[in-house]
Amino acid sequence: MPIRVVLVSPHHPGNVGAVARAMKTMGLRELWLVDPQDWPAPEARWRAAAAEDLIDEARLVGSVREAVAGCGLVVGTTARRREQRWKVHEPREVASDLVHAAEHSSVALLFGNERSGLSNEELQQCQLLLNIPASTHYSSLNLGMAVQIVAYELFLARRAREEYSDRAGDTPLATVEEMERFYAQFAEVLEDIDFKDRHGSDHLMQRLRRLFNRVVLDQNEANILRGILTAVQGRRRRAGAPPVPRSTDPA
Repeated sequence: MPIRVVLVSPHHPGNVGAVARAMKTMGLRELWLVDPQDWPAPEARWRAAAAEDLIDEARLVGSVREAVAGCGLVVGTTARRREQRWKVHEPREVASDLVHAAEHSSVALLFGNERSGLSNEELQQCQLLLNIPASTHYSSLNLGMAVQIVAYELFLARRAREEYSDRAGDTPLATVEEMERFYAQFAEVLEDIDFKDRHGSDHLMQRLRRLFNRVVLDQNEANILRGILTAVQGRRRRAGAPPVPRSTDPA
């Protein structure tokens, strides 16, 4: 997966070793170092444990611009929850999007140095920002921890996409048109049972769309759900119809 982890001016070589170990456990191999201090250093190798090969293969460059050259998507990490120019996402929110992007072009994940993080100038080279949620009482994460968390979310997202791909080989995924018919029927059922949107808008259906879009239904699953909705509609119609004479009741 062409996702490169870019460490910008890391101060401690031991942290670079910890990052290499975190990356290898989650299937990432491209480590880029921008102007690292005290490099090379034996501490990086022993902290890497069995990931010394990533240390040996690490690319050293002099600037962030060199590190992200050729990338289609550049993602920066920040300890600040809000940035004036960008919406800040949590890794889990966008992990699947990053994996999808990496299927078509290289993706760079920027991690700032241990003391001050990414500078404003470096952040301006990013299209997307990530913040790792943590306790408000103590939110400090070291560099190795931060990379491990983001790499773990990417690993899960990639595994999920592979599972969907395998499943799609047996049963095609529901098409956009099929999903639209499902949503339309869902809305009809909500209307039939008088389940109202308390916001007085389309807010409820928007949330339901997001829910099922995350699941990514195949055609069989969509048909099962539509069958359930049809059964609900049938029960409602029978309940609202005049009583059927006993003699005509089915056995």
